[in-house]
Amino acid sequence: MSLGVTLDDVRGVALSLPRSYEALVRGRVKFRVGRIVYLAASRDQTLLGFAFPKEEREALVEAEPHKFMLPKPADMRYHWAVVRLAAIDLDEMADIVFHAWRMVVPKSLARQVAMERDIVLYDD
Repeated sequence: MSLGVTLDDVRGVALSLPRSYEALVRGRVKFRVGRIVYLAASRDQTLLGFAFPKEEREALVEAEPHKFMLPKPADMRYHWAVVRLAAIDLDEMADIVFHAWRMVVPKSLARQVAMERDIVLYDD
């Protein structure tokens, strides 16, 4: 599969998830469930911040620094990581979007959607 996804690719997956909606905040596209942001695109749409467990993000960045990076210092207190959209494929993007969304919805809803989409949940 070719590398590089667009914000439109992200939008297609994010908006297919229950309770997810798009918002434009200070010129940046964000995806939310309720008032909680789980995805945020950079203004130039090359980077995507996503909900991710704080305690796991350094390992994520160390494992694939060409794809992932730590959030800016002001966002280090949040459960957040950043991915370069040009460095991932559609399957990786869909996985990132689903698992970010999963962090902000009830576990029962995440399990239901995972079953419908044949996604294996290892840590539930």
